[in-house]
Amino acid sequence: MSKKILVIDDEEALCEILKFNLQKDGYDVDCCYSAEEALTKDLSCYSLMIVDIMMERISGFDFATTVRHNSATEEIPIIFCSALSGEDDTVTGLNIGADDYITKPFVISEVLARVRAVLRRSNPTKQWSMAAETSEYEPDIVFENLRIDRNEKLCYLNNNEIGLTKTEFDILLYLLTHRNRIYSREELLKEVWDSDVVVTNRTIDTNIARLRKKIGPYGNNIVTRLGFGYGFKETV
Repeated sequence: MSKKILVIDDEEALCEILKFNLQKDGYDVDCCYSAEEALTKDLSCYSLMIVDIMMERISGFDFATTVRHNSATEEIPIIFCSALSGEDDTVTGLNIGADDYITKPFVISEVLARVRAVLRRSNPTKQWSMAAETSEYEPDIVFENLRIDRNEKLCYLNNNEIGLTKTEFDILLYLLTHRNRIYSREELLKEVWDSDVVVTNRTIDTNIARLRKKIGPYGNNIVTRLGFGYGFKETV
């Protein structure tokens, strides 16, 4: 069954271009020409949403915030696709919880590559189930009151589940299993992100900043070495 993608943009011609090419790539695609129209749909049925930012009544940022605060849709990947190309705009989008940010005008091959990469990251169940056939149960990774369940792909602080994105989870898992060493941004890119996704240093920094806030007092254990990178120190 093909994955369903929702494209939200007030430029109808651009929607049709994205729809045509995404359908050629095997996806089932719907289009909405405003955030208001999109909010009338059952958004929980979509595997991914591609969202413009500058729309009339409800902006893409406001739409994404609404999606992220709804338990039925909070984990659906979002890619912003916008003419806003400033660093602050990208950071705002990532802080809201977007999985990627594409600037207009775009190259359609890049859009398709980013869509594939985001869908791979957001739906690793098949890969985990295949690995489970040949691997044994993986013990939890524990540091004091911080615990990662590698089998369920969940993180707990004081036995309370923390809502991490897949990228945040992968960063924390890598740092916790490789403690007391500083890793460069390039090393983290290699371990956490797909090779066909273009990621800036600011994207890495933003994900680290969000992760620190979510793990409470243990955010201080994720240390920064200016000019070098990041690491998880057992004592700070």
